[in-house]
Amino acid sequence: MSDGIMSKAATMEIPISSNGDTGSLPEDDGLEQDLQQVMVSGPNLNETSIVSGGYGGTAEGIIPTSTIKGSGLHQAHPSPAGGGEEIVRGIAVEKFDIVKKWGINTYKCTKQLISERFGRGSRTVDLELETQIELLRETKRKYESVLQLARALTSHFYSLVQTQHALGDAFADLSQKSPELQEEFGYNAETQKLLCKNGETLLGAVNFFVSSINTLVNKTMEDTLMTVKQYETARLEYDAYRTDLEELSMGPRDAGTLSRLDAAQSHFQSHKDKYEKLRADVAIKLKFLEENKVKVMHKQLLLFHNAISAYFAGNQQQLEQTLRQFNIKLKPPGAEKPSWLEEQ
Repeated sequence: MSDGIMSKAATMEIPISSNGDTGSLPEDDGLEQDLQQVMVSGPNLNETSIVSGGYGGTAEGIIPTSTIKGSGLHQAHPSPAGGGEEIVRGIAVEKFDIVKKWGINTYKCTKQLISERFGRGSRTVDLELETQIELLRETKRKYESVLQLARALTSHFYSLVQTQHALGDAFADLSQKSPELQEEFGYNAETQKLLCKNGETLLGAVNFFVSSINTLVNKTMEDTLMTVKQYETARLEYDAYRTDLEELSMGPRDAGTLSRLDAAQSHFQSHKDKYEKLRADVAIKLKFLEENKVKVMHKQLLLFHNAISAYFAGNQQQLEQTLRQFNIKLKPPGAEKPSWLEEQ
């Protein structure tokens, strides 16, 4: 690796064996998906601007290309001496330059990716960081499973509460119409209504648990993983331009090569800076995510345990106290939706 490319304490360059196995790389069947990731962000030709004097002119007369509709250029006051043609030519040159740069970058990254997968290249690896990233992905999968099960519990228990409510109404009706069994139907009706009330209280706690886990998994963890994806793309670009620079450095040193070598060194340094910045961003986000996860889960697991225990012990006061402890409020009777139904 070139001098000063990366701190050896944090990262290392891993040669790829002939079978493409580094011990931490994904399976080869993910190659197509990785190639799609490389190709996913094409050049944005709607965000360019052009200088009226042509490509590389002064900053005066900049016209955003997003204002140009259709294949022609509509100007209220066309400039003399073929100014419109110069603008169109300038737009074409700038867009061509953008496509060219994107194409070169995509080619280099695709070449690097294939080289890594088939054991003909090397990749930069931060072993500690990549271990943390893989642990996050595994944790997210497990939390998604917990979230799915908790939602299923909410749905099943909601059906149970609805059935208890209907059964209580049926008992109450029969109590009025069956004098000989009025007392028996009556206390069964009261029992079902109490169970229904406690069930709604428990559902309020379980739904709060579900909502919090959903936020942790699909917002907090997902935000960190989006930064991880940017970091992985930057790593691929960094290695692609590092390989390009190393290949040029080993070639002949004529005037043309020296010019290309200078350009390659500049591109390499740019991608190195981007890679190191994103690596630092990922490390910070992982640290804060872990702290936030522990804090959130400590609270939510305590809530879930206390609420479930109090409900099945028949301790109505303890159940209501648990909701007050975690500041969970149920909507009053007659509200449009029960507060324990999660809003989708």
